[in-house]
Amino acid sequence: METVAPVEVLNAPALAGTAHGFLGRRGGVSDGLHAGLNVGLGSDDGRDAVLQNRRRAADAVLAGAPLVTVHQIHSPDVVTVSEPWGDDARPRADALVTRQRSVLLGILTADCAPVLLADREAGVIGAAHAGWRGALGGVTDATVTAMVALGASVANIAAVVGPCIAQASYEVDAAFEANFVAADTYNAQFFKLGRAGHAWFDLEGYVATRLTAAGVGKVERLGEDTYSQADRFFSFRRATHAGEPDYGRQIALIGLE
Repeated sequence: METVAPVEVLNAPALAGTAHGFLGRRGGVSDGLHAGLNVGLGSDDGRDAVLQNRRRAADAVLAGAPLVTVHQIHSPDVVTVSEPWGDDARPRADALVTRQRSVLLGILTADCAPVLLADREAGVIGAAHAGWRGALGGVTDATVTAMVALGASVANIAAVVGPCIAQASYEVDAAFEANFVAADTYNAQFFKLGRAGHAWFDLEGYVATRLTAAGVGKVERLGEDTYSQADRFFSFRRATHAGEPDYGRQIALIGLE
């Protein structure tokens, strides 16, 4: 029997003392296009493999804890978790918050930015999926607001932006840039001039800056590019450029012990 590699878990100093991890593709049982730790129920991967991977991922961060995720729709919508729900009962949203212990909040990504948040003093955590649309729509602001409603203090929240597509890998067209600048001229700083009619977008920087602007006390960036590290991370854009028919998803997890 082939031995499965250990799950790779990236931790962030800002979240020290809180069970958390940003996971990539290493340490899973899937093969082919989805080789590794693919946790995407919406992918074309076999369901049994995906469920095994989801359990392996959860156990690598908080062994035995139920994993709670959402059906992500690139929105600013946040749900509050009072008790776990099953994989087939996932609400449509892009962020979760809770003060419940022994529950793992999970966010899936494949280039979008995963954001994990915690106010350790208040015992409140959050997880957000920040693609460009959700980020611009305010998903991180909404997550912070939902955490405050559970008793968190904005100044005490630590937030980490995990592996996502880096600016050097994220070329966008002029209409994309105009959408951000129309929302706020300050956003022009997140675009670097590229070939005619195009620019390079700093998603990680934009998300981190939104968190800081919301008053979050500590904001950290992992600085890991999903697109350029095919051996470590899944990437929607890389799969698209390669003409592949599907792609895997990785997960970011946070829980209160």
